[in-house]
Amino acid sequence: MIAFWFPTSLPSDTWLRRVRVPHALLDNMTAPVDAEGLALLDLRITAGRIAVVAPAGTAEAGIDLDRGQLWPCFVDGHVHLDKTQTWPRQPNPDGTHSGARNAVIADRGRFYSEADIEPRFDFGLRCAHAHGTAAIRTHLDSDWPNARAHWAVFRRLRDAWAGRIDLQAVCLCPLQRFAGDDGTALANEVAASGGILGMTTTGEAGQATSPAFQALLDRFFDLAEERGLALDLHLDETGDASSRTLNAVARTALRRGFKAPIQVGHVCSLSMQSEDDAMATIGLCAQAGLRVINLPMCNMYLQGREAGRTPRWRGITMVHEFRAAGVPVAFASDNCRDPFYAYGDYDMMEVYREAVRIAQLDHPFGDWAASVAAIPAASCGFPDRGRIGVGAPADLVLFRARSMTELLARPQSDRVILRGGAVLDATLPDFREMDAIVGAP
Repeated sequence: MIAFWFPTSLPSDTWLRRVRVPHALLDNMTAPVDAEGLALLDLRITAGRIAVVAPAGTAEAGIDLDRGQLWPCFVDGHVHLDKTQTWPRQPNPDGTHSGARNAVIADRGRFYSEADIEPRFDFGLRCAHAHGTAAIRTHLDSDWPNARAHWAVFRRLRDAWAGRIDLQAVCLCPLQRFAGDDGTALANEVAASGGILGMTTTGEAGQATSPAFQALLDRFFDLAEERGLALDLHLDETGDASSRTLNAVARTALRRGFKAPIQVGHVCSLSMQSEDDAMATIGLCAQAGLRVINLPMCNMYLQGREAGRTPRWRGITMVHEFRAAGVPVAFASDNCRDPFYAYGDYDMMEVYREAVRIAQLDHPFGDWAASVAAIPAASCGFPDRGRIGVGAPADLVLFRARSMTELLARPQSDRVILRGGAVLDATLPDFREMDAIVGAP
């Protein structure tokens, strides 16, 4: 729905005047910034692309945003679209990680098929599109050979959504599944689908130093190198300080001289380790060129949960320390309305707002705005996404909020989204659409 404060259509050549843009999202441009890191600019859109980015006062006519903010469309670098919206039929019984895992296994065994996955997957894409996301990397449960249905749906929807959402996929299964022929077949499917090789580690005590674990990890890296695949890994999603597979992955990447990008998600246990041990691992990640993506809402929901006991930690990793060491850090939606997270709507402004609050990304706000746009775009390899610069597509999100505190105080439900310089009239899908698939609440 188009907000009342903005025109319902724009001419093919128009100026947006007096817009505030986070400096971290500007491409190849320096401009004076205020204490919150916002630059006041005029921006010209011509034929669906950004033609000019100039200091405020350059344009003599156009639409005056009155210092409202302008961001590029978001990049959501870690989601699970094949699980989405399953909460009504398979809720998490106790809100724990083990409860989520068991619920998903049960749900997958009973219901998952192309006919079940596709409408839920598409529903998630429509939510993201309406909120202003232009690129997504989704993980797909990939227990071979049952994973064929997940990858078939991905390929269809990737093609159907081309031009609206750029879509990537990562296989997701325990590392042990890559030991035999099924692992080879899955890696071949990923390569044939233009995907990313992924896995998850269980994180039990001593796993990371086990020779058997290291052999499996090298086998996994072999499969990726033979096919030229990037990696995206679920690691150490636990509050157990003895879970240290991130360290093993970084050491393996360094020893092998692995060249393709590696993104690691969660790595929650790092926050429970001693400062010296954690900082040593962060240093290895920096040397190996790893990128970190954190899932603040989902991990805060799952981690540290015990019935009748107030949680003692927030479930997130050491994002400030990673950034200080030069490791790119992004935030993402992760699970939405499935057993791993009962809430969420693929709204990256919500993700950013909650990340600021949970991880204290303020005082100053600095360049953390890039963590939901420019950084995941670079980490995932989405060209022309996540930044504002001359020649980039005019895929933009406009807010009435003038300052960061105004932006983060409200849900920004009256945001305006431009795609190719045109005002997007996209309505969020009604959850009732899912009743026939997952049942009514």
